[in-house]
Amino acid sequence: MRTKITAAITAIGAYVPEDKLTNADLEKMVDTNDEWIVSRTGVKERRILKGEGKGTSDMVVPAVKLLCEKRGIQPNEIDCLIVATVTPDMLFPSTANLVCDKLGIKNAWSFDILAACSGFLYALTTGAALVESGRYKRVVVAGADKMSSIVDYSDRTTCIIFGDGAGAVLLEPNIDGYGVLDSILKSDGSGGKHLHMKAGGSVKPASIESVTNKEHFIYQEGQAVFKFAVTGMADVAYELMQRNNLEADDIAWLVPHQANKRIIDATASRMGLPEEKVMVNIQHYGNTTAATLPLCLWDYRKQLNKGDNIVLAAFGGGFTWGATLLKWAY
Repeated sequence: MRTKITAAITAIGAYVPEDKLTNADLEKMVDTNDEWIVSRTGVKERRILKGEGKGTSDMVVPAVKLLCEKRGIQPNEIDCLIVATVTPDMLFPSTANLVCDKLGIKNAWSFDILAACSGFLYALTTGAALVESGRYKRVVVAGADKMSSIVDYSDRTTCIIFGDGAGAVLLEPNIDGYGVLDSILKSDGSGGKHLHMKAGGSVKPASIESVTNKEHFIYQEGQAVFKFAVTGMADVAYELMQRNNLEADDIAWLVPHQANKRIIDATASRMGLPEEKVMVNIQHYGNTTAATLPLCLWDYRKQLNKGDNIVLAAFGGGFTWGATLLKWAY
């Protein structure tokens, strides 16, 4: 009988830029204040990648380096590298290609996945399938975004939310039942009108008009997105529990996408989980889009124990959403 291969996370790495943008800083830029921001989002500060010519790849590189150090491998031992991002260094080549070049990775194939805030979950499920196939032994999945590059810092509804950062995990084959056990991923393109970037694609290429009209920034209809996100993220996490016959007591941690503290609370409540089982670091980084989930795993890594059941849940532009069940492997 063939042993079932699962894809286990065997190492993790992360990177956030040094520069902080606090709520006090934002008070000087737009009409807002700390109390208003914290009560609505939970964000106190966010990290911003500064420096000429610095892009998303420059955050993925140190995260992957750290992951390799932790696992005791060389970057060249990686078989495949997937980067989830909505802020690629450029439209092509892929950010993953550029990361491989910067790290001297010559033996891997690499590609990007674009699913906004659900990107890391989409990439994790894809990477896990590659490992489960038996063809690949070491797949790195990164979530990274330089959101400051597409945020309009005169728009007080969006500029308070987003920050920059990167996180990465190494997936390796496991035959003891650890790793990615199940995923439910969904998408609904009709939600695109509520959260998107108007220009820069093939429908509306960059022009003097599109730049002047600030159409290369995040466009978000906050209320509509909030309503969808609360139900979507909570329902899919609950569905995942039901499908795997899990009670709240069986789950060690919920790792929710860090978009908004109220969405996080709603998801935990639907799952019947107390606050102490929910990873939250939105106060430090804001919404780093595809990076929020691996950054949570990194920040809480010392509290994770082998065999812990962990549910990751996200909701993003597209609309895209989903939940993944992991059994922690080390």
